[in-house]
Amino acid sequence: MTAPSSVQISQLIASARQGDRACRDRLFELCRSYLGLMARAQVESWLRVKVDASDLVQQTMLEAHRDFDRFRGASEKEWLAWLRRILAHNVADFVRHYRKSAKRGAAREVPFRDPAASGAGGAPEPAAPDATPSQEFMRLDTEIRVAAALGQLPPDYQEVILLRNLERLPFDEVAHRMDRSRPAAQMLWMRAMRKLREALADENSPEEP
Repeated sequence: MTAPSSVQISQLIASARQGDRACRDRLFELCRSYLGLMARAQVESWLRVKVDASDLVQQTMLEAHRDFDRFRGASEKEWLAWLRRILAHNVADFVRHYRKSAKRGAAREVPFRDPAASGAGGAPEPAAPDATPSQEFMRLDTEIRVAAALGQLPPDYQEVILLRNLERLPFDEVAHRMDRSRPAAQMLWMRAMRKLREALADENSPEEP
């Protein structure tokens, strides 16, 4: 299924606000994979074993459905920013709850990482240290279209992009997570990004008769 443009998302928002149930359901369904990517970006490895990203997505979708009348924006950018705020609130709630209930081993916990934090030192790496995951996505295309295109890639391509571009891990950590050498991880990432751009280009090309 081809992902819609920003203009089409705005049209879906307007129709949903006017009470069109089908447009509302379509609007939310289009954002599910995008929220899944954002959830992965916000959930550290120590937290991932305690909560599945899909649970955070489901909770966020339920709350967004419930509070849709409170959404005041009209564009894709405003819509996704609103969903991200709900998601971030749910992640923060879980972290607070976990820390209150975990009375032992606090010294061994890995702190919740600031998504804006830069990677480790060493050789220069492609991702700009001051760019957020959403900004990096927007350089390619609209965020929903990128999420849809990413879902078409092979699993190892998806994983390396998630680790590098969304979780913003240095390549040493990406290599460790994927059980590869650093050069192999970097090469895989470059191939994956090339395929992602090709998928987006194919999506933007007019269909042949």
